[in-house]
Amino acid sequence: MPDVYNTQQTVARAPALSVFMRGVYAWMAAGLGLTALLAVGVSHVPALTQLVFGTPGVLLGLIIVQLVMVFGLAARVNRMAASTATALFLVYSALNGVTLSSIFLVYAAATITSAFIVAAGMLLVMAVYGSVTKRDLTSLGSFMFMGLIGIILASVVNLFLRSEGVSMMISYIGVFVFLGLTAYDVQRFKDMGLYAPVHDATAMRRASILGALTLYLDFINLFLMLLRIFAGNRR
Repeated sequence: MPDVYNTQQTVARAPALSVFMRGVYAWMAAGLGLTALLAVGVSHVPALTQLVFGTPGVLLGLIIVQLVMVFGLAARVNRMAASTATALFLVYSALNGVTLSSIFLVYAAATITSAFIVAAGMLLVMAVYGSVTKRDLTSLGSFMFMGLIGIILASVVNLFLRSEGVSMMISYIGVFVFLGLTAYDVQRFKDMGLYAPVHDATAMRRASILGALTLYLDFINLFLMLLRIFAGNRR
């Protein structure tokens, strides 16, 4: 009987879930599109690449600003105006595109394209899995978060070791970590969407931006891990 009740509740809340998840994916796509546009654009303008990567302090300053923005947005989104949260997400996506333009200076276009397509396919598969699975992925999310901490620590250590082998190991592990986090995040936001206040446009936009930011970061990191793997395998 409880299962029947839960099913009825889920069906009743399906419209709110649909609206919420469409918002999440739409804003994530907008952020990724803006990032791609800026990355390609900056990489094709020598003066801009020289400014960003050839001027001391500019790249570091951009990275610091991005970190402040992403942590500030994630922590304070529920206290922001919806328009402010949206603007910050889009500005962050644009700045990320500027810094990611460096990949066009390091990797071949075919490698970047392949990594992007594979990352998009993997993200789609894990998003579908996170949406349809009946398994509670909370424990998986906790495990993957610990893996993420390990990746960060290993990456810091490898800044001094400069080991290609360690870098590739981090990339392979990173792929599995961000795939797991994608499934967990989609399930988490699906559960949130079931109780989304569909008639409160401000709350819906805030939650959609938070979901978009989370999945955006999952995709960007998955893409970068695959990019390193593909480039390494083609040497």
